Amino acid sequence: MSDQPVIKVEQEYDAAQIQVLEGLEAVRKRPGMYIGSTSSSGLHHLVYEIVDNAIDEALAGYCSEITVEILEGDCIRVTDNGRGIPVDIQQQTGRPALEVVFTVLHAGGKFGGGGYKVSGGLHGVGASVVNALSQWLKVEVHKDGKIYQMQFSRGNITQELTVIGTTDKTGTVVTFQPDPQMFDTLVYDYEILHTRMREQAFLNAGLKITTMDRRPGQEQTDTMHYEGGIKEFVSYLNRSKTPLHENVIYLSGNKADSLAEVALQYNDSFNETMLSFANNIHTAEGGMHETGFKAALTRVLNSYGLKTGVLKPEDKVSGDDCREGLTVVISVKLTEAQFEGQTKAKLGNAHIRTLVDNIVSEQLSVYLEEHPAVGKVILEKAMMASRAREAARKARESIRRKTALGGAAMPDKLRDCNENNPELTEIYIVEGDSAGGSATQGRDSRFQAILPLWGKMLNVEKARADKVYGNDKLTPVITALGAGLGDDFDLDRLRYHKVIIMADADVDGSHIRTLLLTFFFRFMRPLIEQGYVYAAMPPLYKLVRGKTTRYAFSDEERDQISAQMRGDNPNAKVDISRNKGLGEMDPHELWETTMNPETRTLKKIKLEDAVKADETFTILMGEKVEPRKEFIEKNAKYVVNLDI
Repeated sequence: MSDQPVIKVEQEYDAAQIQVLEGLEAVRKRPGMYIGSTSSSGLHHLVYEIVDNAIDEALAGYCSEITVEILEGDCIRVTDNGRGIPVDIQQQTGRPALEVVFTVLHAGGKFGGGGYKVSGGLHGVGASVVNALSQWLKVEVHKDGKIYQMQFSRGNITQELTVIGTTDKTGTVVTFQPDPQMFDTLVYDYEILHTRMREQAFLNAGLKITTMDRRPGQEQTDTMHYEGGIKEFVSYLNRSKTPLHENVIYLSGNKADSLAEVALQYNDSFNETMLSFANNIHTAEGGMHETGFKAALTRVLNSYGLKTGVLKPEDKVSGDDCREGLTVVISVKLTEAQFEGQTKAKLGNAHIRTLVDNIVSEQLSVYLEEHPAVGKVILEKAMMASRAREAARKARESIRRKTALGGAAMPDKLRDCNENNPELTEIYIVEGDSAGGSATQGRDSRFQAILPLWGKMLNVEKARADKVYGNDKLTPVITALGAGLGDDFDLDRLRYHKVIIMADADVDGSHIRTLLLTFFFRFMRPLIEQGYVYAAMPPLYKLVRGKTTRYAFSDEERDQISAQMRGDNPNAKVDISRNKGLGEMDPHELWETTMNPETRTLKKIKLEDAVKADETFTILMGEKVEPRKEFIEKNAKYVVNLDI
């Protein structure tokens, strides 16, 4: 392991550290309570729970390597070189500790028995939950010169604890097959597991994690090993951006049983990327560690600016200004982590706020004193952000005044619907006046509104907020939706609960879609987060035989429908034409294929991973050409099903 601080446990890890709190019956009845859902995310969560146990061994200083494999048939095998789960008799139950860990909920070394000072797993329930939701599970423990094995099925023992050989290693191997009775899908996505394991390798400097896909035809292996820990994480996150200073700034410290690390680097974008973790768990909703960091950063930069004369007292920069273009990773490790909510998305320990605040206040101040060129470039970035924010405020106020005086006048091109209840209404944002005309004639005006777009739209990835306000291509969208923009965005004021992007199925249409999605992602993100944004999927082909007309959305569907229409007559003529554009469809066709709720296909835009989405938008819409070229070459075959 590297020189990253480790909280070492100075005692044996045996059955005395395993405490039993309650039974396992509820897991199969309500799996969602324990793993979030029985969809693909829950399926992958099973792996994380077993890996978390291995990482807890690494946190305690006993594990340096973890391997995660997807085996043929979508089974999973997780191997670590930790101490090995205890196999001696656990006093409360009179049963081997290994059996207790895998069959009793809330049994583990994380409940005050002294096995772990710091742990990230699902409050110690991970192993038993995975066992309960697996068709079969096998665990092997290498310990005390022996190999112990035990097997289960749906939480029940099928092979008692048995010694099957000798060994000179220590560690645990868990192999399991998720239960088809429990999950909607059993197919593992290698990229999802690889991404998660890479994150864990960054967060645990020196820990080596290998992911392997052993399924026939899909074989691949990746090894992640980062001695630089979260410093390398920040460099990775900034790889498609242009850093404003060469070196990542690293700050760390500890108090009693808690430790904190912060790594940060500014880039030339206008967006903030802040990732925070507590005991290796991503705290998506932030918490005390983020609060402490933000307060200290703003205070340090203002103090440094005043001290060097770059800032005048009346020119103080706000927290938002200080974080424009900032990429930062905050990682804290503590003994009694208090997470708010079932999902552990927010950290509530107040002392962590003080710890992070102190570390950043003291160490960042020293760093800026010693690196004045870095301090200057960061302050200049914050001051430019401040000026742009003031310009944006004035533009926003101007729009508000005009709207108030004009009685919230809607855009000239908007063809609104009759219904006023936003839960029942939808707006089609349509590429071009021609398609807008067809859509207006073909729609159901009771609940469908149409807003045509024209001309080239602003790429907001390359523009600050002040350039967005007053932009003649974006203002109609902002006004029609009625919910504001950026910090002022308010979902309660949204006029439609379905915002549907309708663009041609060609390169220009894809560009329009990406520009609009970039705009929504950067300035109206709750729209996407709450599932209000959709892409209309117009058909690619029209097939006609006699008086029968059908539509196909892919080449495969075209061939399938064509064969069906011919029936028993292979020589029958089926006219197949490729739809060139929405504007070329008559209103009836547009209604039937793309707008009728009974027959249309809509694709909901998901925000499953904000970091991945942020990176994707930066690559697709940012300044750097090379990352964009690589992305397109890698993903061209998936582009029809790209969920951003």
